[in-house]
Amino acid sequence: MSKSALHNPSPLKVLPAYLGSVSVEEALRTERGRRMLWLEILLNDQLDLATWQTDPSVQQAYQTACRWHTHYRRLLAYLFHRAPLPADAGPIDFRDYRTFAEAVYFVYAHR
Repeated sequence: MSKSALHNPSPLKVLPAYLGSVSVEEALRTERGRRMLWLEILLNDQLDLATWQTDPSVQQAYQTACRWHTHYRRLLAYLFHRAPLPADAGPIDFRDYRTFAEAVYFVYAHR
């Protein structure tokens, strides 16, 4: 991690509101944090995950975010003008749709 990243960490958008976590590292310490990380990755293109790129939980969350981004890329691009994630046409778990919709609404309202 660069010195500038240490002094000016990427602002989190979802995790503080949902979990009270102030860092990715803190979110990774809990099961709920690991389950919610994909939303932070999906909705926050300013997030620097280089420090955790080898962590299996982060890799899984990243893959999940890529899949949701692939399915909803037009909506996400329109609402957030976020940088695209790599395409992954794998399956998504639609049981997470409500959480996805709530997080999108929350981040859009607080941008």
